[in-house]
Amino acid sequence: MEVARSATKISLYQRKYTLDLLEEFGLLDTKPASTPIDYSKPLSKTSGTALSDLTPYRRLIGRLIYLTNTRPGICFTISKLSQYLDCAIDAHFTVGLYVFRYLKGSPATSLLFNCLSDLKLHGYSDSDWKICLDSHRSISIYCFFLDSALISWKSKKQIVVARSSAEVEYRVLAIATCECAGFDTFLVILVSNLSFFLLSFAIINLPSISQQIRYFINGQNTLKLIVIRFKIELKIRLKNCSLFPPHTK
Repeated sequence: MEVARSATKISLYQRKYTLDLLEEFGLLDTKPASTPIDYSKPLSKTSGTALSDLTPYRRLIGRLIYLTNTRPGICFTISKLSQYLDCAIDAHFTVGLYVFRYLKGSPATSLLFNCLSDLKLHGYSDSDWKICLDSHRSISIYCFFLDSALISWKSKKQIVVARSSAEVEYRVLAIATCECAGFDTFLVILVSNLSFFLLSFAIINLPSISQQIRYFINGQNTLKLIVIRFKIELKIRLKNCSLFPPHTK
């Protein structure tokens, strides 16, 4: 994974890994595609000829799974193809190679995080009714943005067969609401403890105790030892910490 940083933004991407994959599978000169899969052709276990050797297919999917860390746009396709690791057919392998055409068009696509965020949480959900031809189950899809930064996304087959598209929508809304509640709680805790995190960072990075901190990290109970040392040094070092202004009467 590669990181690009500026004064206000941080970008995570996997350009080198993507180009290495294209070279490994001989697709550096392939024609780019605008989508990771042809949505007009649903996949199933019986839509082609079974592969005699599943190893190349499994290697292909394994390589692509690592890319989902920074490429949420291919998550649905890779999740779908991963369901056929034990019964792959030639059509599945063709779709896997088609994903590389999509990656070829934008190998450096990244996750962008803005350092000047207002910490506003935005969530979106969607569903696809009976998209799976084998089980007739529907797909739940949701994603969450913190300001403009994508922080969570998921595309998963529902565990039951829905009787209507309305039922599918309610299920995915319930799942997304639970996820939103978890993020909301986390943000409240994060903001309320922000001053403590800044103070901890300042104390731990003081030169006089950095050597001892490095010693603690090599042993067991790392966090406990650092917290104990933090409490001991707090009263002594607080006045000398540059993050905090001197007392004024």
